[in-house]
Amino acid sequence: MPRTVLVTGASAGVGRAVAREFGRRGDGVGLVARGRTGLGAAAAELREMGAEAVVAPADVADEAALRAAADHVESLLGPIDVWVNVAFASVFAPFTEIAPEEFRRVTEVSYLGYVNGTREALTRMKPRGTGTIVQVGSALGTRSIPLQSAYCGAKHAVNGFTSSIRTELLHEKSRVRITVVQLPAVNTPQFSWTLSRLPRHPQPVPPIYQPEVAARAVVHAADHPRRKQYYVGASTLLTILGEKTAAGLLDRYLARTGYDAQQTARPVPADRPHNLWQPLDGDGEDARDHRAHGVFDDKAREGSVQAWCSRHTRAAGPVLALALGAAAAGALRRTGRTTAGDGTGRRIGWSG
Repeated sequence: MPRTVLVTGASAGVGRAVAREFGRRGDGVGLVARGRTGLGAAAAELREMGAEAVVAPADVADEAALRAAADHVESLLGPIDVWVNVAFASVFAPFTEIAPEEFRRVTEVSYLGYVNGTREALTRMKPRGTGTIVQVGSALGTRSIPLQSAYCGAKHAVNGFTSSIRTELLHEKSRVRITVVQLPAVNTPQFSWTLSRLPRHPQPVPPIYQPEVAARAVVHAADHPRRKQYYVGASTLLTILGEKTAAGLLDRYLARTGYDAQQTARPVPADRPHNLWQPLDGDGEDARDHRAHGVFDDKAREGSVQAWCSRHTRAAGPVLALALGAAAAGALRRTGRTTAGDGTGRRIGWSG
């Protein structure tokens, strides 16, 4: 039976791919983001599939605007069954080079945006006694890396906040469910439009996955919400396991490799346009649809064995063991190389 789904950050990147995946199944999708050009293009894609789509522009950091967007979606599609929090902002820079207002903005979008979205979802779902909230997280919510302090802090906060809400729902014996999908490095436009003070173009650290891999995991999580988090990509699981067993070693390793591993060889101007304060899709003749994919299609994977295992836990044991063994062997091979930062992804690292 078709459901009503609201997706934040739906104009591009993972949010765009998530909206398409729900629409492909015939669900009605409310599309929330700041960028009107991207939202319009996303709605057109869904309608071409035969799905209903409602455009509801809003900044998730603005609680009143997000509430109005949700009201608009429900007025046209009916009660929201699934709420997916995806929208985020970030800054690529050492902490001391991030202005206080920039750090605050990242926190307001990437953490408080999830708080606002969760509040709106619960306000609607709890009285009905049904509904699912999916928090799209990152391996960086467990293992922080250099140059992304604001984003890492926000993702850590989302994990703690979500765990607290889950216990409250259990106490109330509510049938509303909340779950988390932790992502690896994903090929999205963020690396081309995030505010950056790095001398070279930011990059996700391989292995990189296409947004559709993440989208399939999010839709599965919405269908099968659980307390145990969903991990996408063997790199996500290895990162989280590494943090639990060798955090000090990872600190030293990332201090040595983390700067170069997050940059390609291509210089970028210090004043390149960014989307921290305003969307970058423009209006009129300047309008641009950024879509779901970023500029790393040639390096991105179309599937994830580990994500499949996360969705098929009973059959996953032997398959996951082989996948983790291969990933660990690859990590050991890459650790010995000395040509990081040339854009080829030759050194292992972590990125959300």
